[in-house]
Amino acid sequence: MSSLTASALLKSRVRRPSMLSKVSRTSDLIDLFPNGASVGWSGFTGVGYPKKVPTALADHVERNNLQGKLKYSLFVGASSGAETENRWARLDMIERRSPHQVGKEIAKGINEGRIHFFDKHLSMFPVDLMYGFYTKDKPNKKLDVVIVEASAITEDGGIIPGASVGASPELIQMADKIIIEVNTAMPSFEGLHDITMTDLPPRRKPYLIMAPEDRIGTAYIPVDPEKIVAIVESDYPDQTQGNAPEDDTSRAIAAHLIEFLKHEVAQDRLPKSLLPIQSGIGNIANAVVGGLAHGNNFNKLKVWTEVLQDSFLDLFDSGHLDFATATSIRFSPDGFKRFYDGWENYAGKLLLRSQQVSNSPEIIRRLGVIGMNTPVEVDIYAHANSTCVMGSRMLNGLGGSADFLRSAKISIMHTPSTRPTKTDPTGISCIVPMCTHVDQTEHDLDVIVTEQGLADLRGLSPRERARVIINRTAHPDYKPILMDYFERAEYECLKKGWGHEPHMLWQTFKMHKELNDHGTMKIKNWEP
Repeated sequence: MSSLTASALLKSRVRRPSMLSKVSRTSDLIDLFPNGASVGWSGFTGVGYPKKVPTALADHVERNNLQGKLKYSLFVGASSGAETENRWARLDMIERRSPHQVGKEIAKGINEGRIHFFDKHLSMFPVDLMYGFYTKDKPNKKLDVVIVEASAITEDGGIIPGASVGASPELIQMADKIIIEVNTAMPSFEGLHDITMTDLPPRRKPYLIMAPEDRIGTAYIPVDPEKIVAIVESDYPDQTQGNAPEDDTSRAIAAHLIEFLKHEVAQDRLPKSLLPIQSGIGNIANAVVGGLAHGNNFNKLKVWTEVLQDSFLDLFDSGHLDFATATSIRFSPDGFKRFYDGWENYAGKLLLRSQQVSNSPEIIRRLGVIGMNTPVEVDIYAHANSTCVMGSRMLNGLGGSADFLRSAKISIMHTPSTRPTKTDPTGISCIVPMCTHVDQTEHDLDVIVTEQGLADLRGLSPRERARVIINRTAHPDYKPILMDYFERAEYECLKKGWGHEPHMLWQTFKMHKELNDHGTMKIKNWEP
């Protein structure tokens, strides 16, 4: 493997001079990736992922017609960049994938059975990796190669990540060989991270975090320099997309949620500054955060979440947000420019942690986080499906939604009441008799909200929940259909003494069958 002369810009970012002897061409690294290798990448929600080496490997496969002949087990904290991960999927380079993904090509590979996808809670994946669960059949019990993007390297050889931390600390701990891509197309993110490494039982230490701004670790990821086999200069930024715009539906959902939070404050169940907020990705999440930014109802807010989107910059600029911590900042290209231009204003109010900390159920519970996420569908008893359309077609993976919803002080699912099909603008009801796949259970959800209204489910029995969910959150097109189902099921099951959570099992998926057969869930009746 031949080394290169480092550029002046690379030299300024790599502060340990001995590491510069490992600067390499991507073309010289191909042999480090034999067929069947277990490979780890840094990155989380499409930022902080390696770009040069994965692209060089894809080029090599394409150039030599090796599709399906060089395949890897790929482990990334969450989703990666479309131009790397989805290209690998298109070239049939992924044998196995965990724990979360986003993108049409990789979802297609999973649903066609070409990629074995192992969906896992994002808080659990890094420690399960450290337990050796995913490398138990390998002779050295390690990942063969881990590629990590860095914005700089310290004098001690520590890695300063970029816009995400994700599972990088644990991937590095489990790596046999490490390649560092130093990205000089973005500024150094030094000072924005709080890094903790993973200890294993029986002597695991607690995370001593009492507030989102508490620091407990180091500003860099420590790494064994003996494991580093190459350094590559990367020269292009994260390829993020613009955020989904708000619409009337998302604004209506946000309005219901903000009214609910105001009511909780009025009832002394929340302080005026609320409690730390967690919000998922998408236009509903944007609308909720935007509503907090534009109103004067709450101030001195804090955020404990997975991912920050552009709308959090609005919340900072409004003066209502004091501090935010996450494992990733997934801004749009315009959002990153705004962030870099306002670095002095934002950097002191922001901290990026590993996903094992950002998604830690114990911390989420201790801080009393308010968790808000979007499902595929919710049923009348408050089970939620976040992953599998029609119970079978993998969408994106579970992500961290259950990490938050299982442990939050208030667990909220927000969704449009309906989604369109090709033939019917309200062809899919997101409120259904029974979810076709369950990711979040009835035991975890407190609130369901659609543009129609908000259902507060705390302390309600299943039959009480069903009436509240149908009456307050279902679309008018589906309210009578769902109520007819529930009342028929209730009558039949109470008659048999099965009345706790009534279902007509042989008819429960009739709405889904109608959707499959006719492009709408609007059935005429519940007769078998």
